[in-house]
Amino acid sequence: MARDFIEIHKKYKGKWIALTLDEKKVIASGESLEQILEESKKKGLVHPIVMRIPPAVVPYTRYAFPSR
Repeated sequence: MARDFIEIHKKYKGKWIALTLDEKKVIASGESLEQILEESKKKGLVHPIVMRIPPAVVPYTRYAFPSR
């Protein structure tokens, strides 16, 4: 099932986060990848799902060139 990251983005924008393997809980957050991996390991999860939450959500539009 897809996870809704809207609330996570609001709370953790611009930070690194570590999630449990089922993606239901943020177990660590911080300014660096090393920091969250260390915190996750202390909590017993050696290989969490990690990601950096972007500071802003920006739309992406692909420009299609007209065919000649």
